[in-house]
Amino acid sequence: MSTVSVESQPGPPRWYWPRLRARPALKVLLFCVALGVWQGSAVRLEQLSYRDPGPWAPAFIWEVTSALAVALAIPLMMTAVLNAPGPRVGWARFLGIHAGAFVLFTTLHVSVMTALRHGAYALLGLGRYDFGPLTYKLPMEAQKDLISYGLICAVISLGAAWRERQRRALRAASLEGELKAAQLQSLTGQLHPHFLFNALNTISSVMYEDLSRTDRLLSDLGQLLRASLERTEPTWTLGEERGHTERFIALLAARFGDRLAVRWSVEPGLEAQHVPCFALQTLVENAVKHNQDLRTPLEVRIRGRGHGARWALEVEDTGRGFGAPSPSKGPGVGLAQLERVLTLLHGGQAGLERGAGPEGGARVTVWLPREAS
Repeated sequence: MSTVSVESQPGPPRWYWPRLRARPALKVLLFCVALGVWQGSAVRLEQLSYRDPGPWAPAFIWEVTSALAVALAIPLMMTAVLNAPGPRVGWARFLGIHAGAFVLFTTLHVSVMTALRHGAYALLGLGRYDFGPLTYKLPMEAQKDLISYGLICAVISLGAAWRERQRRALRAASLEGELKAAQLQSLTGQLHPHFLFNALNTISSVMYEDLSRTDRLLSDLGQLLRASLERTEPTWTLGEERGHTERFIALLAARFGDRLAVRWSVEPGLEAQHVPCFALQTLVENAVKHNQDLRTPLEVRIRGRGHGARWALEVEDTGRGFGAPSPSKGPGVGLAQLERVLTLLHGGQAGLERGAGPEGGARVTVWLPREAS
């Protein structure tokens, strides 16, 4: 048996159900049977202290059937914990769900336990089982069930919290490994040897004609290398990403000249939003790399626009688009890696969409959750 984590979402509360797995459920059932046998032995030892202890079987039947009935009701308590994990969901919802679940739990426990005892007594030839006066027995069982319900819900909650911590630790470790791979990719993929060779070749071709431009290009290349080597955080602001990407574009423009035009359109207020490091660089490089053999000018449009609780970072080109043959034969690791980083950073709140622009070129849209300003 296991639970799932619940994240707050806007709108009416959603009802969650536990996921039940055969092996954990069997372990819980065997544990309850063992607990029932242990409790039954304790009851039998107490009976043996009397002058007339009576037969041995009833003590074990009472405790084992009680433990089995509790085991069958555990999914009910898991459902209550999933949908009201703590008072933070609201006291009315928290108390209402657990009050209703407790009533169902004690009703189910007493009913199943009594039915099992009747069957066990008849099977073992012990006569008719007498539950006792309901006026006294039901309140007594309800008091014991209240303690059992509280303890089991506490164990379920602690187990869910422990699993959530483990999941977060695994996610953090995975993110750390992914980010280290991204840093290496900055040299071997994003700033791969071919780009460095082309950049240095471009710089050498203009150094005797325009020293000030050569100085700017060398500075841009140095800043790109520094960011690729020294950046350790997984994200930075869109403003920082734009500055980094503009240096990258400057080197591309020095190589392609009038064949490459880049247009920026970012809504006010988005510059402070955080993006994965080198996300724009990856998208711009893909657009140029897959259209570098075209004789017609290539226009790359970079947009940032808000959309409610999310915002979009979009790169669109006027090239050949997705699916058409291109001079780049790579496996498209740049977009795939960016998708993995988005998932690690934001889970289902972020995503990457591929599409076509109005001229038939490629359009890639990165959706990110909007941060509070």
